[in-house]
Amino acid sequence: MKRFKGLIVAPFTGFTCDREVDLSVVERQQKFYKDSGISGAFVCGTTGEGSALTVEEKKLLYAEWAKYKDEKFTVIAFLGGTSLPECKELALSARECGLDAVAITAPYYQKPANVDDLCAFCREVASVVPDMPFFYYHIPSLNGVHFPMYDLLRKMDQVIPNLAGIKYTYENMMDYQQCLNFKDRKYNIMWGRDEMLLSALAVGADAFVGSTYGYNAPIYNEIIRLFNEGNIKAAAEVQLTAVELISLLNKYGNGCGKAFMKAAGLDLGPCRLPLHTLSEEAYKSLLADLSNTPFEKYKNKFQLL
Repeated sequence: MKRFKGLIVAPFTGFTCDREVDLSVVERQQKFYKDSGISGAFVCGTTGEGSALTVEEKKLLYAEWAKYKDEKFTVIAFLGGTSLPECKELALSARECGLDAVAITAPYYQKPANVDDLCAFCREVASVVPDMPFFYYHIPSLNGVHFPMYDLLRKMDQVIPNLAGIKYTYENMMDYQQCLNFKDRKYNIMWGRDEMLLSALAVGADAFVGSTYGYNAPIYNEIIRLFNEGNIKAAAEVQLTAVELISLLNKYGNGCGKAFMKAAGLDLGPCRLPLHTLSEEAYKSLLADLSNTPFEKYKNKFQLL
């Protein structure tokens, strides 16, 4: 089964001023990311406002992203996690488009009561695309499902032949390391906390999915380079810079990520409610804050089409 490595971006979904999906920006997004050393995209996920997209909009996005995938740029389709029939339908659409893998998260309204129920849900979705790598997306801060992933991984390993791994977005390094080393690193356990990338490297991570790679990939590639050279002190200093930039996301709220993209040179439009779009005044304030950081040094370098 294909293994994914390096930085995989969680891309924002571009919207028009009327908050309709803007497919025309996908080609520029892919070039923006690939030129910055990013190896793939995890589309329609949390960052992509996947929970606010319709089934048909996701299908259109899968088809558009599929045009720009190649041997050096992976595209993983996030399907959702609330409706089993919708997840199956979207999995089949992703396969029809020729995408590289699919992923789901746990149902976050009618939550699974235990690991067995969650595994059964995953198995149902994975079974309709037996020839595609299947990932579970662990993000308990948003879906409220806190089962140890090591327990789920052991269950899925027995019943999901096309299981590829887990997108692990949580701070439990003990659980993460156990998953990473399960059956001699059988699975792709992709790290999902940008602010803790160095910590994940220390226990052996080699695949990473995150939103801030979309505009600051060079900072994370620098952390990886310094770590591989054994210069841990310098790597920690660069990781701190990433943390300080990420802290601005907390300052300006849940619509700030697209503003970072705009500051890096790629305007992807507004967010859909209930996420808010930064006002012009707030955006100017963000730019002032960024001017006091190494944002310009570490923002993605690219040439737009």
